[in-house]
Amino acid sequence: MELVSGEDEYLCQRQKYCVDRPIYTQEYLQERLHLRKKEPTSFLHKVAQSCRCTAKKAKSQLYSFLPILKWLPRYRLKEYLVGDIVSGLSTGVMQLPQGLAYALLAAVPPVFGLYSSFYPVFLYTFFGTSRHISIGTFAVISLMIGGVAIRLAPDEKFDIVEANITNSTELLQNIEARDAMRVKVAVAITLLCGLIQMCLGVLRFGFVAIYLTEPLVRGFTTAAAVHVFASQLKYLLGIKTKKRYSGFLAVIYSLFAVLSNITATNIATLIIGIICTVLLLGAKEINDRFKKKLPVPIPMEIIVVIISTGVSAGLNLKKSYEIDVVGSIPTGFRPPDLPDVSIFSAVFVDAVAIAIVGFSMTISMAKIFALKHGYAVNGNQELIALGLCNSVGSFFHTFVVTCSMSRSLVQESTGGNTQIAGLLSSFLVLFVILFIGYLFEPLPQTVLAAIVMVNLKGMFKQFADIPHLWRTSRLELAIWVVSFLASVSLGLDYGLLVAVAFAIITVIYRTQSSKYRILGQVPNTDIYCDIEEYEEIKEYPGIKIFQANTSLYFANSDLYVSALRKKTGIDPGAILIAKKKAQKRHAKEVKKSTKNQRRAVLKLTNDVEMAVKHELMNDDLATDSGNVKNGSADRNLHSSPSEELEYFMSPVINTHTVILDFTPVNFIDSVGAKMLKSIIKEYKEIGVDVLLSGCNGLVVQDLSKLNFFESIRRDILFHSIHDAVIHCRFRASSLALASSEEQVLSSDTPSQI
Repeated sequence: MELVSGEDEYLCQRQKYCVDRPIYTQEYLQERLHLRKKEPTSFLHKVAQSCRCTAKKAKSQLYSFLPILKWLPRYRLKEYLVGDIVSGLSTGVMQLPQGLAYALLAAVPPVFGLYSSFYPVFLYTFFGTSRHISIGTFAVISLMIGGVAIRLAPDEKFDIVEANITNSTELLQNIEARDAMRVKVAVAITLLCGLIQMCLGVLRFGFVAIYLTEPLVRGFTTAAAVHVFASQLKYLLGIKTKKRYSGFLAVIYSLFAVLSNITATNIATLIIGIICTVLLLGAKEINDRFKKKLPVPIPMEIIVVIISTGVSAGLNLKKSYEIDVVGSIPTGFRPPDLPDVSIFSAVFVDAVAIAIVGFSMTISMAKIFALKHGYAVNGNQELIALGLCNSVGSFFHTFVVTCSMSRSLVQESTGGNTQIAGLLSSFLVLFVILFIGYLFEPLPQTVLAAIVMVNLKGMFKQFADIPHLWRTSRLELAIWVVSFLASVSLGLDYGLLVAVAFAIITVIYRTQSSKYRILGQVPNTDIYCDIEEYEEIKEYPGIKIFQANTSLYFANSDLYVSALRKKTGIDPGAILIAKKKAQKRHAKEVKKSTKNQRRAVLKLTNDVEMAVKHELMNDDLATDSGNVKNGSADRNLHSSPSEELEYFMSPVINTHTVILDFTPVNFIDSVGAKMLKSIIKEYKEIGVDVLLSGCNGLVVQDLSKLNFFESIRRDILFHSIHDAVIHCRFRASSLALASSEEQVLSSDTPSQI
């Protein structure tokens, strides 16, 4: 057998010192390496050790729970302070109008958006691990809360009917009762979300965010942007609809309600909204194009709010043009109050969805900035921090908060270095709440709607993901589309559940639609690639190398066997069945020839006894001699394989070894182990050896625990494909050499006689 250049010396050395490499490898691991001695510990001992308190452990736990104790003593005053002040003021200026606007999305009075922009931001400074994200109100979360609040406290429940007389005492009382109920719902959801997030953080469940893959989150947030846009359209146009929709097909119903009343558009409201939208979009475009030249972004949101508030107050737009305004913003804080826990059972599922979505957005943005600036964030501590922000804030009438994408980008781009920037932004909101909040009462609601819609620009840009994912990954595109369509049609809560379920199904699909390949060698190397991909790749005669890029378990074991038979061209079951059929036919032919031979012998015996008929019997013998010859032919047939048998056995003759590359395999279960045993046994019956290469330690441990090696020898294991190939070639060359020596000896024996 001709060898590849550079391998002759290796084979010669292998022949000298290691005839059977795999046995040597296993014996080396078992005899020369010794397991570390581990003293068995009881469960009570483990509990006692975990509860044991030392000074070092207490300090570590304290620093983990209060990250500010770790970074504040190292705060570089001269280097960080100016950037944090500028960043904090810029973020705080954005926090004010967004807090007011997103409160409308949450279906609560605007002042509660200011509360939510102070308490949680202040608490995150002490407990958060990210230095650059801006915690506070966010459109998606606010809309999810608003959907629940409207479902549990609809207008119909309080006999609220939109009418021209908006100053009716009874109507105002009903509106106040409705708003109070919606605040109770929002606060209860906030407390429950906080408790869920804290529990997940304490139990180290920070990994749950990995199930919300990026295409899923982007599709979900794009759908949320559609919901938000539809809900704010009536405020932009000044149209009064009968109700605010949520749940199944809420977007369609909302758009239909607005379009059916399009003739009732308040022209003054529309003009103000369009002007504010144009100004905001222009400022955003300038900030994006000249962000490197501008020292700080243009705070157009607060500028628009101040100007529109002044114009509304000066021209009395509410009475003159019937423009809806923000209304009462009480000065100061409300006293802390215990949320209504009786609502928990009605909002639990929604709270779980909101808690997970809020955390996923926070941790995704935190990781982006941490990677950019070279520090680490702790997912579990982020859960605890968000949980504290929400649960503690709920006692002060806040609603659920998370990371805001737009404010976080501003906070980072304006020079923010630590959580001090967020602390300063919360102080700015505090100043507004305590002293000047009432000044924003004449602010038109259409201005807030314009602010919300313009901030959706980044989310709507995510539609560009569709062509990108079409080119890169159709499966991720499917996740994006399903997440978007489900969230738009079913609502954000059930849409998220459907999207997560579909994402999990795609994982199962990927394991069941693995890539199966036959590998060959790159000439003069120990590299093996797909023979169908490169022209230079070649296979060794008699050796098939099979690879599947997946683990081996119950869901794909049958597919693995089918692909192995198809790719190698060897189906042991079919070959054995064909062999048995051929053997049965051959046995029938032998049996038939044996009967004919016995009849011929019987006739010859009768000839001896009946000499009178000797002449006649000679004629019969002449006839039956053909049968004797047939019997001889049948014996020859019996001694050599039939043509049919040779036909079905020909594929096996061409292949003597199948190597299964287990390099991509991370685990194997009992079903996979049984299937692997069956493969080895079936191929052995037709004369083909099966070897395993590239098994990592965990896979070998799984096989050992599953008693795989009780019936299978360990010498089928190899460290690499190249090692297994060289072993096969060495064994084949040894067998060929032994066969040639036997032929020489057999040819020399007659000449000696």
